[in-house]
Parts: sequence; C-alpha cells; structure tokens
Amino acid sequence: MKRLPPAKRNQLIGVIIATAGLICLVFFLLIQPQNEKNDSLARKIGEENLKLKQYKDAARQMEATTNALAELTEQLNLAEADVASGDLYAWTVDTIRRFKASYRVEIPTPGQPSQSDCDLIGNFPYKQIRISLTGSAYYHDLGKFIADFENKFPHCRVLNLTTDASMAGPSGGEKLVFRLDLVALVKPAN
Repeated sequence: MKRLPPAKRNQLIGVIIATAGLICLVFFLLIQPQNEKNDSLARKIGEENLKLKQYKDAARQMEATTNALAELTEQLNLAEADVASGDLYAWTVDTIRRFKASYRVEIPTPGQPSQSDCDLIGNFPYKQIRISLTGSAYYHDLGKFIADFENKFPHCRVLNLTTDASMAGPSGGEKLVFRLDLVALVKPAN
C-alpha cells in the first residue's frame, strides 16, 4: 500500500470500507433474522417432537390401560355378584334362608327392607337397604352366624344387635332372643 499513489490508496480504502459496510449490512439485515427464524423453528420442532413422543407413549399405554380397565370391571362385577338387586325383599329372604341353613339360628321372617342413600360411607354411588331381623339362637351359634355372614357378604353389615335371654321361652333356657338391623348395599341400575 505504501507504493500506491494516494488517490488509488484512498479508493482502495473506500472500497474496503464499503465492502465491510455491505457485509455488515447483509449480516444484520438478512443473515441474523434468518438465524433467529432458524432458532425459533428448531425450538418449535423440539416442542412438536416432545408432543409426538407423548402421543406415541399414550398410544402404547392405551392397550395396557384398556386391559387394566377390563380387569377392574371384571373384579367389580365379581364383587357385585351377590349385592342386592331386583326384588329386594325376595333377595333378602332368599339370601338369609340359604345362608342360615347350615347354622342353628332361627329367623322366622325378615322384615320389609327399606331403601335409602348410603349412610355408612359418604358420597357413595350405591343405595342401601336396612332390614330388621328377629330370631333366636344359642350364644355361640349367633356369634358364628354373624361373623360368617359379614365375612361371606362384605357389602353387608350387622347393626344395632340386641339380645335378651329372659324372653327365650321355657324350653330354651340358654337360647337368646336377638334383634338386629342388617344393612346391605344395592346394586345401582346402570
């Protein structure tokens, strides 16, 4: 550059400055906005790939969830198999008659069941029936009957049990006269 005449040198410096200015102008006006768009597009692609992965995982889990739902529905149907349904009085009489056959408990006739909302558990989707039972039995037979009944029918509870040995009658001095309320869940109508 020292050998160049001053006019040519000034022209060369002007061309270099103009070229550098044009390069900066092209970078700031064209290249940098495109880089920002590329970065934004790469972020969106990453977000969409994450959503796609979540959808694929959900689709893979759908079959497992369907199988779990079917299994739980089957378990619920098995649990509801002996829940009161249909004619509640007939269900009550039939259930007690069949169950007491292997016990030495005398229950002449169950009372009429009264249906209401479930008060054993709050916000429960089942209704309940309450039946008053009166009968007589020996002490151990009554205890075994009640324990086995509640174990066989987990949806039933014995409440308000009262016993009286003085009313057992002349022939059964050891027998107890009992009165209890039986509360049973009622299968909801789908």
